[in-house]
Amino acid sequence: MSEGLDGLAKRLDEYFKLGCRFAKWRSTITISDTLPTHACLYANAHVLARYAAACQVASIVPIIEPEVLLDGNHTAERSEEVHLATLRAVYGALAAYNVELECLILKTSMCVSGKDNARQASVDEVAERTVRVLKRTVPGAQPGVVFLSGGQSDEAATAHLSAMAAMKNLPWPLTFSYSRALQNPALNTWRGQAGNAGAAQKAFAHRAHMNSLACQGKWRADLERQAA
Repeated sequence: MSEGLDGLAKRLDEYFKLGCRFAKWRSTITISDTLPTHACLYANAHVLARYAAACQVASIVPIIEPEVLLDGNHTAERSEEVHLATLRAVYGALAAYNVELECLILKTSMCVSGKDNARQASVDEVAERTVRVLKRTVPGAQPGVVFLSGGQSDEAATAHLSAMAAMKNLPWPLTFSYSRALQNPALNTWRGQAGNAGAAQKAFAHRAHMNSLACQGKWRADLERQAA
């Protein structure tokens, strides 16, 4: 897990000279009856912090991505517990390594039910649990929080983000850094056919627009229907 730290400082200096200004490190946390262990959370948190500190020394903005996976049948309540423990460990380690939060990007997951759980938490429940975790762990000095979609459906990822962004008195702005939840509609429309390129571009633009509205807490489900 930590092999990438070996020689990282030298590589970062080289990357900076090549024009690199941002870098990302992703650590995944699995939920089960026995996981994650304290040792797992501690190890991942310190790797993220050491990486972030090295990036800042090289004048590169670090993106840290502690992703709590949605694989499994856990409840949203259990997801909240693990997110809380994960981010507490991460920010404790960041403080230990003197990482400047003002020059750091947090990319994190949401407190959703495990994908195999028969009861999927509502949009409002996911938003409430996720924001509660963030308020308890992420200092106000953090310039913003970026969410990953983590295997959620396109519309669910948008709906969850919008519900959170609509909450009042958030100490940091919320935005998205989706891959599948942003690209899937375009890829499914394109299907490798040149004739579908225009429609694929339209699908991508629509998904980007929906997520842009979500960052402002202004997304509505009927906007999806209007575009269909």
